[in-house]
Amino acid sequence: MNKTDSSRALQTRILHPEGEITPGFESFAAPVTRASTVVFPDLATLRALDWRDDAQWRYGLHATPTSAMLAGRLAAIEGGEHVLLQPSGLSAISNVYFGLVKAGDDVLIPDNAYSPNREHGDWLARDFGVTARYYDPLIGAGIASLIQPNTRLIWIEAPGSVTMEVPDVRAITAAARARNVVTAIDNTYSAGLAFKPFEHGVDISVQALTKYQSGGSDVLMGATITRERDVYLKLKQARMRLGIGVSADDCSLVLRALPSMKARFEAHDRSALALASWLKTRGEIAAMLHPAFEDCPGHAEFKRDFTGAGGLFSVVFQERYSPEQIDTFCESLELFALGWSWGGAHSLVMPYHIDSMRTASRWPHRGTLVRFYVGLEDEADLRADIEQALAKLA
Repeated sequence: MNKTDSSRALQTRILHPEGEITPGFESFAAPVTRASTVVFPDLATLRALDWRDDAQWRYGLHATPTSAMLAGRLAAIEGGEHVLLQPSGLSAISNVYFGLVKAGDDVLIPDNAYSPNREHGDWLARDFGVTARYYDPLIGAGIASLIQPNTRLIWIEAPGSVTMEVPDVRAITAAARARNVVTAIDNTYSAGLAFKPFEHGVDISVQALTKYQSGGSDVLMGATITRERDVYLKLKQARMRLGIGVSADDCSLVLRALPSMKARFEAHDRSALALASWLKTRGEIAAMLHPAFEDCPGHAEFKRDFTGAGGLFSVVFQERYSPEQIDTFCESLELFALGWSWGGAHSLVMPYHIDSMRTASRWPHRGTLVRFYVGLEDEADLRADIEQALAKLA
């Protein structure tokens, strides 16, 4: 330490240390760069900042090297070019709305959409002068008849994360592009692994990184991913105005989990398919809603467009079982916890009343729907757990 430094007070020397981390250090772990303030070498650099330039560090709210590293890896997985991180999957959905839609605009939302997305559309319609209309998720090319001159955004969910219909994404995006309407897909079901939205004409992919990307049921995060720079800049400006940011520590947790995501997704897929195949044979079950099965709505599109299904599927119980009996079944499970979300190591189960979730298409089943998320427990143990719970329905 030079003479000038040693002459300063201890507190000042703590804040302004002489040394840096030894150059050349390497490890497998992503470095965690925490920052609110980003400092500049001179005022000319600061004054030359352009918010549209991702190569410029501006303020920790917008990006640090850690969050930029995560964004780059997500782009590679999804096949996109521009990524914005948000503190939750719902925040990513909100970013799309606030970036692209204003009063007087029209939005189309599938009837099988994630419930908070429906609620967001209803809120914008009620309080902000936006029209939110719902469509049959199996409408395909027929969506062209619903597009109005003021339609600015069409949402897609593939498949629906509760009812599991798989839409014809190619047909919907072709109709939208013909009318210059932006499409956004909730692609959380596939984690960007089993379905590549940009290969099917989608403009924006939304991911809830809370799910498979995190893998630990302990991180909330979302992302909007796109190839279109003009769309990206609209979303980026909206995110800046809303003051949305993510923690570098949370980013590091997702970065830590990404290398194992494909292996975990495939393990969930194998166990879920085995359990679904067995459950489909049970007399208690009226319908199996798993896109890999031929009788699941949209199976042909799933077979054409997807390479896997992950750990999520639903069943419809026979009508003779009351909602109270189905509640008893769910509560009798020992390895399946009661809870929303998916993508972690632990199995989950949740009953749904679908009639309250549909406004544009008829739900064909009368029995109670139960969604299963199959975790990483041994498949034989999960099967035995379901069997003992089914026995209590008798």
